[in-house]
Amino acid sequence: MTIKVGDRLPEGRLSEFIDVETEGCSLGPNHFNVADLVKGKKIAIFGLPGAYTPTCSAKHVPGYVANADALKAKGVDEIWCISVNDPFVMGAWGRDQKATGIVRMMADGNADFTKALGLDADFSKNGMGTRSKRYSMLVDDGVVKQLNLEEIGKFEVSNAETLLGQLG
Repeated sequence: MTIKVGDRLPEGRLSEFIDVETEGCSLGPNHFNVADLVKGKKIAIFGLPGAYTPTCSAKHVPGYVANADALKAKGVDEIWCISVNDPFVMGAWGRDQKATGIVRMMADGNADFTKALGLDADFSKNGMGTRSKRYSMLVDDGVVKQLNLEEIGKFEVSNAETLLGQLG
């Protein structure tokens, strides 16, 4: 079943590659419970099929990086990119995209969280296995307030500009 507006995010764990060690976060991959991360926060989340893929690299991530200040001015506390990749790949891609410190590049290596959202897609015909559908959502204290789900192969409604416009 696909998550919808009004639903609470499911339980899950995501991983993030941390470039700078801080209190509570060691250098390298760190694993987080989603429920802990979203508590009391407004988060713009966008999901996409894969790191380093053409649309994801040329449009999706750059749009959120470019609009980060505007999203935060509208009350967004954090911006997450979720992809079915490992944290090493997501960390490297975030550095390449100049997203470090702007967008949290969250890895869902086994697609467990993506499947729990009901937003998984079979990209086996392209040799990519289970991946994420392309989407964006606004989550407030764990509850989905906006959800923009793309048709496979499209990039029309999950961009940063659409989500920004929905924040009023």
